[in-house]
Amino acid sequence: MEAVTSAVEKVKGFIDSLFHRRQNSYSRNPVLIEILKRLQRESLSEQMKQRDRLDKVERLLSFYKLSKGSPFQEASTHVRAEVDVLGAVLLMGDIDQQHADALDRAEVRTGIHTRFTFETTMRQNDTLVADFVACQEGGKNVGNISGRSLSLAKLSYVANVGDWFYAIAVPVGAQCRDFDIARNYSHKAKGLTTISSLDPPLLSQHNGGAIGFTVRKSNVVASLAQSVSGLGVQLGSDGIGHCLSTFGQVVCQLSRGVNLSLMGLHQVPKSLNHRVSLRPLTIPIGFLKQRKASENSVGASASSLGTNTQEIVSTGSIALKLETELDENAKVGGWFEMQNSNSNLRWAVTISDIFNEDLGWGVTFSGMHDGSKGWNQYQLESFLDLCLGKRFSLKLGTSYVADGDAQIPALMLRCIWSL
Repeated sequence: MEAVTSAVEKVKGFIDSLFHRRQNSYSRNPVLIEILKRLQRESLSEQMKQRDRLDKVERLLSFYKLSKGSPFQEASTHVRAEVDVLGAVLLMGDIDQQHADALDRAEVRTGIHTRFTFETTMRQNDTLVADFVACQEGGKNVGNISGRSLSLAKLSYVANVGDWFYAIAVPVGAQCRDFDIARNYSHKAKGLTTISSLDPPLLSQHNGGAIGFTVRKSNVVASLAQSVSGLGVQLGSDGIGHCLSTFGQVVCQLSRGVNLSLMGLHQVPKSLNHRVSLRPLTIPIGFLKQRKASENSVGASASSLGTNTQEIVSTGSIALKLETELDENAKVGGWFEMQNSNSNLRWAVTISDIFNEDLGWGVTFSGMHDGSKGWNQYQLESFLDLCLGKRFSLKLGTSYVADGDAQIPALMLRCIWSL
């Protein structure tokens, strides 16, 4: 035991002597001490600089949190993308211009359509939406393919004043669909053509820029919108003009799952007396009276406008839509639309199962009648909807179009990929 204790004491003494010797060597080396002091001063200076930067960032963040002047405060933007591909295989050999016109009137819009939607929530309840669209589709002539680069298609702002009232402003790319009660359309509600989408063509009409509001009370919802479109459109040989449109809709929920919609669109073309070119979003409404011209100029303009007064007439459309649920899965709906300009009547009846997440189906029978020409068109369409996940939909179907002497059977395929 004494031997072990003696050995431990010797080892401890050796370590102590080694430590003191190294410490004395450091103390006798002034260059090393100076280097250590300089490194300590530099590290302290760098720490102070980093602290100043952090203080500036904290002050900037606190300023934006306390500021109430910007409507984009705490705004969050969601980006959605959709690629829509529609193709058709015509089961016929000889295709002429009559068949191509029949497909165009039946609104068989084949091609590739891409849409990017940027949606920003502002002031907690308001929504700012910008849609950018690029498409490549066929023209009226067979084999004529036209493409369009990515461009701004729509810009809208929805202000929710309360649970019963909200206002909508669409300065670019307005449609009557923007003021429809069901504004959120998913790919499940899309058929193979516009006719099979459970909505009259009136809702898909482009109206330039528009502003409107919607009022909700109990089981009745009403919408009213005013739009202006066609600025710069040539009207005859005397000037250019635009078109003022008024859209109104009343939706009544008759019972559970039964909705009745009455909607109308009234369009009034306006002409300008001179050939002027207006910039976008410049709308003349004529609050100030124009200076009266002399009798000679009036007579001259009257003679020149004689051929144009028949062109500048007001037009309108009225549509009625009824939707009801047969059971938990199936829905039946129908609509008809009448245009007073040419006594054109369009109608469609659709039975579909769009509630099933994996497999859906739909059958549509539609028609068009032109009272002035005594011309009729009928279309029968059916499809199966396969949902391969939440972001990809595949629709397989058939379409048969009878337009006068032209009869066109076709196999159709539609793919919708949401990102």
